[in-house]
Amino acid sequence: MEPYAIIDESRFPLVRITFTGSKSTDQNFQTYLDQNKDCYRHKVKLAIIFDASNASIPALSHQKLQAKWLKDHNALMQAYCMGTAYIIPNMAVRAILNMIFSTQKQPVPYKIVKSQDEAADWVASLPLISG
Repeated sequence: MEPYAIIDESRFPLVRITFTGSKSTDQNFQTYLDQNKDCYRHKVKLAIIFDASNASIPALSHQKLQAKWLKDHNALMQAYCMGTAYIIPNMAVRAILNMIFSTQKQPVPYKIVKSQDEAADWVASLPLISG
């Protein structure tokens, strides 16, 4: 199974989630959601950079699952996520994210950017991990 996304915690509490460009399937999308939740297992403040530079547009059913995931894990995100940066140079993928957020609001600060540098700068500005 081709992964939908690869989650890198090697610089924790900074988590990088890189979308592979693989088409979303029920299995790989659920794995992505499960691994995303697993990032919170330490119950400490973190920040996430989602790199959607190569993302494929997820199936509508998976977009709905993503919105449900945000709703179901709202309190977890508010407690531990200081913010998320989304690297999305593709306007179609950006539109999909905005549609998901119109269904279920992102519960933490976020910024949609076009480059790795913009994402790194924004995450560095967060009141992260000092307390």
